Amino acid sequence: MSDIAALVLPLFGLIFLGYLIAKITKQPETAMGWLNTFIIYAALPSLFFKLLSKTPVEKLASWDFIAANLLVTFSIFVVVLLIALLIVRAGIAEGTILGLAAAYGNIGYMGPALAILTFGEIAAVPVALIFCFENVMHFTVAPTMMAFSGREKRGAFSLIQEILKRVFFHPFIIATIIGVGAAIIQFEPPKPVEGLINYLAQAAAPCALFAMGVSLALRPLKKVPIELGYVVPANLLLHPLLMYIGLSWAGDFDPIWVYTAVLLAALPTATNVFVLAQQYGVWIERASAAILVTTVSSIVTVSGLLYLITSGRLPADLFPGS
Repeated sequence: MSDIAALVLPLFGLIFLGYLIAKITKQPETAMGWLNTFIIYAALPSLFFKLLSKTPVEKLASWDFIAANLLVTFSIFVVVLLIALLIVRAGIAEGTILGLAAAYGNIGYMGPALAILTFGEIAAVPVALIFCFENVMHFTVAPTMMAFSGREKRGAFSLIQEILKRVFFHPFIIATIIGVGAAIIQFEPPKPVEGLINYLAQAAAPCALFAMGVSLALRPLKKVPIELGYVVPANLLLHPLLMYIGLSWAGDFDPIWVYTAVLLAALPTATNVFVLAQQYGVWIERASAAILVTTVSSIVTVSGLLYLITSGRLPADLFPGS
């Protein structure tokens, strides 16, 4: 267990430091602007480029792995959406945010740090692929569902234009595309440029986790919404379980890729869900509550998963030889 503590405590410790310092200094939410800009536009893109540009090209075209991952994540979204619509009697807009709270994990801020620290730089490729394709899916699903709900007032052409803009102008996805291109042509940046990229990449994980803690402090939990009774288990337990079963059934993948995908599926709700809730003016406080509750709860669930993986109690393939 000491090995698990050595992995988990620094990560959650950075989140806690961000939370604590934000509570002590009481900085306004606008003070986070430049830190988030640095993380999103410089640090994390540099990390993705650095690792992908050195990856063999054949590993970047794992379409069966990508398809299985997306199918599982989309299934979680659909299940929670249907529960919201059919049982809770929520509207489409509310159900969409509920579904995203369960299916959209913190794969941008927590994912790279935790996966690479646990499995090494070999985990960077599945992390980048999962991040890019899952974000494409989420960026497509959210505005489309909001259009069905009547909250998205634009026409079909404008909606498609907005989706494409979100997908292809996202800094992480741009960095991934450039990194893949560099891997294909075997491009190596000049030493001064490479040094700058390395500095930025090293700052990505600590800055992202600290910023996450600050964000949690700025959105205090006033009450626990009843909907979290099924959103939290779907996010932290059902998602990684189905990911494990789905990847075992879909093919014979590299164990590190399987473990990375399962670990990312076990991460708490992404802060982007709160951003989307704000954008569409729906389930704002509850989205904030979902992020806080799943993040705190994930200290236990993610630690348990890491113990199962690192101790060898969780085989990489549930159906070997199938």
